[in-house]
Amino acid sequence: MFIYPSNLKAKPKLWLWELRDVAIIGIGLVLSVLAVTQGIGMAPLIVTVLFAFLSIRVEGTSVLDFIHYAAGFLFLRQQSYDWRESP
Repeated sequence: MFIYPSNLKAKPKLWLWELRDVAIIGIGLVLSVLAVTQGIGMAPLIVTVLFAFLSIRVEGTSVLDFIHYAAGFLFLRQQSYDWRESP
């Protein structure tokens, strides 16, 4: 007996992250541990943990997506307003 997910076009997920994000976090953690052991510093580990937090997906949206949409709305895309007199 095979059990299929309800949406076959959905991106693969592992816990709260997409599989692509899990791969990035894993590679970042390996490089961060190597950087700490070689005496480079804690900065790569902090960046990796920050990315892991920002890429948590809940109901299809992550904090990183929200920041991207907010930056586009506030700074990157031109807003246009139409002023009309209502009859």
